[in-house]
Amino acid sequence: MAGCREFGGVRIGLLGAGFVAGVHAEALREVHGAHVTAVFSRNAARAQAFAAAHGVPRWSDDWKAVATGSDVDLVLVLLPNFMHAEATLAAAGAGKHVLVEKPLCLTLAEADAMIDACRRAGVMLGYAEQLCFTPKYERVRQLAAAGAFGRLHFLRQSEKHSGPHTDWFWDVTRSGGGVLMDMGCHAFGWFRWVLGPTWRPVEVTCRCETAVHSGRTAGEDQSIAAVVFENDQGWRVTALAENAWTRLGGMDDRIEVAGTRGGASADLFQGGSAQIYSEDGYEYALEKAGGTRGWSFALAEEVHQQGYPHELQHFIDCVREGRPPCVGGEDGRAVLELTLAAYASAGRGATVHLPYTPPEGTRVPVELWRNPRP
Repeated sequence: MAGCREFGGVRIGLLGAGFVAGVHAEALREVHGAHVTAVFSRNAARAQAFAAAHGVPRWSDDWKAVATGSDVDLVLVLLPNFMHAEATLAAAGAGKHVLVEKPLCLTLAEADAMIDACRRAGVMLGYAEQLCFTPKYERVRQLAAAGAFGRLHFLRQSEKHSGPHTDWFWDVTRSGGGVLMDMGCHAFGWFRWVLGPTWRPVEVTCRCETAVHSGRTAGEDQSIAAVVFENDQGWRVTALAENAWTRLGGMDDRIEVAGTRGGASADLFQGGSAQIYSEDGYEYALEKAGGTRGWSFALAEEVHQQGYPHELQHFIDCVREGRPPCVGGEDGRAVLELTLAAYASAGRGATVHLPYTPPEGTRVPVELWRNPRP
């Protein structure tokens, strides 16, 4: 695995200067051994403003200048989904480690190319699924692994809010799909993380609909997917993913685990918040909150509670120590395969079995729902 300049730690280039880039920049303040040296935005004014706000030495409106720059060891890909593969290949070709925000990419062929390019270059390919690092959820996973709940038989992860931050999410040619693509991947990644490598997904049944935002997108704004996992002993776990871009009032994110000897549930946002009343409102309560007048929940240390510093610290340590990440390109590919199978199930109105390969010529995952094929 390629190294990095030890003096000053790991130098990070951010490809993106939007909401999630700000989240990562804030989280990196808690991370030891790393600092952001360059940032890209296609809008030069935004790139310059982001650099000034976060103390980034270099900004650019050319993403390749950041992805291949001599002042960068690790490229953090925060671009629209359709650009993930191209940016990863360019960064790996320049000998840079890569950390890709979910989803990994749009097709299995892209995923395979990304994994192969990073392997040949000897660089890390990390998959940024922060639910694998969220402290509250990770505590539940550790208890499950220790046998506190007996043999698991049911998992649930639900994430719902009013819609994405940025316009490109509504364009399926750039995003690949709607809420299933955007947030279902969180659930699928978390299911795999909780169960571990001895469990494999064998089937998925999914339903998608566009209940509210049909005038804005060809993608779905509500989805529910049931994944069945099986181990070598023939035991099965049903895992339920619930996602919506139709919930007003702020982010709702929660998990549930059930086993033969117990279970657990956790709420990511309200469990760490203060209940607030304000006649006039205030600046910010929590992600996706539509307003703060009247009663609201104000979240403390939001970025920390969502696991971003823990996630980034892990990947930085992997780069510095030359070890593979616990969540890598292969994991991102497996999540993408589940997502593709879920779209196919929604399109066919039937259960789809795994492993799954989409029909040749499929360009973006949502096509499997909108234009179902055998």
